[in-house]
Amino acid sequence: MELIYPEFYDRFAEFLRDLEGRKIVVIAHSRPDGDCIGSQVALARVLRALDLDVICANPDPVPRRIQFTVGDTPMVRFDGLPVGELTAIYVDCADQVRAGDKFKSRFPAPFANIDHHLSNTGYAQHNFIDVGSAATAEILAGLFFDHHLPVDAQAAQALYTGIATDTGQFRFNSTSRRTFMIASELMARGAQPAAAATELYERETAGKLQLLQRFLASFRHECGGRVCIGTLPDGIYKETGTSAEDTEGLVDYARSINGVEIGVLIEEQAGMVKASLRAKNPAYRVDQIAARFSGGGHACAAGLNVKNTTLAAFQAELIAALAAQIKAVDSLKKTS
Repeated sequence: MELIYPEFYDRFAEFLRDLEGRKIVVIAHSRPDGDCIGSQVALARVLRALDLDVICANPDPVPRRIQFTVGDTPMVRFDGLPVGELTAIYVDCADQVRAGDKFKSRFPAPFANIDHHLSNTGYAQHNFIDVGSAATAEILAGLFFDHHLPVDAQAAQALYTGIATDTGQFRFNSTSRRTFMIASELMARGAQPAAAATELYERETAGKLQLLQRFLASFRHECGGRVCIGTLPDGIYKETGTSAEDTEGLVDYARSINGVEIGVLIEEQAGMVKASLRAKNPAYRVDQIAARFSGGGHACAAGLNVKNTTLAAFQAELIAALAAQIKAVDSLKKTS
């Protein structure tokens, strides 16, 4: 069988050798998604199977619908980290800020960084970054298979979940032949797609559906109908009995409308707004739009946080940035 990631083969072997004798913490980003937790769990389980001392640490709780991927994997919050020296490995984090200031302060020089975001700068001693991969879980699965590492059923399920969620159930442009090949191999190792789909998409709460209802009712079209923006006002979580994790997937409804090229979800919180951007075509490079507001992500999926602003002020700036990006893409199409 040919190597899946030949460019990483020697460096990953060196990385594994360098881990011997260390106490390791695998760190995920805030408001974790399926790829984040799936990658974190799988890496920890594989390294523990190699008799390494490993725990997972998160700035936020594992979302309800992703908890099935964790199993008996050791998982703590920042305050639960043991004292003493720990070797930090970040997964699915374009930069350390995504995991929060506490983690960055304790681990100023990360040992490793495994990710697929365009905006990742390679901030660790060992960097395994492939922006052509559909998910960080895809990278890890490929590295594990290339090196014939032990992937148990729980790790396989976690990796499959990471790939399935970051590809929108294998619908997004990032999905490749390699993605399906890896997913197939994960099934051979014990991943169960039907069980994952049930946990991810068929256990919604009444509050989540109320949140969706409010989000859909807020839709407004901009840029000649090519952008759809939905908003969630401050206090909506308390009103519906939900939390930030319940916004997962909402922005896809805005993008799914016929004729819409970019969908946007904006959350309003006291003195701050958060936005998620989703594009149908990578040519729109929503990661570049997010970067204008100190955010980042992928060509088709990005996010950002802006403090000390109002919803109205931010929306005006964002719409202007989106309009400029669409105009630039249209110009390129005309000249090509």
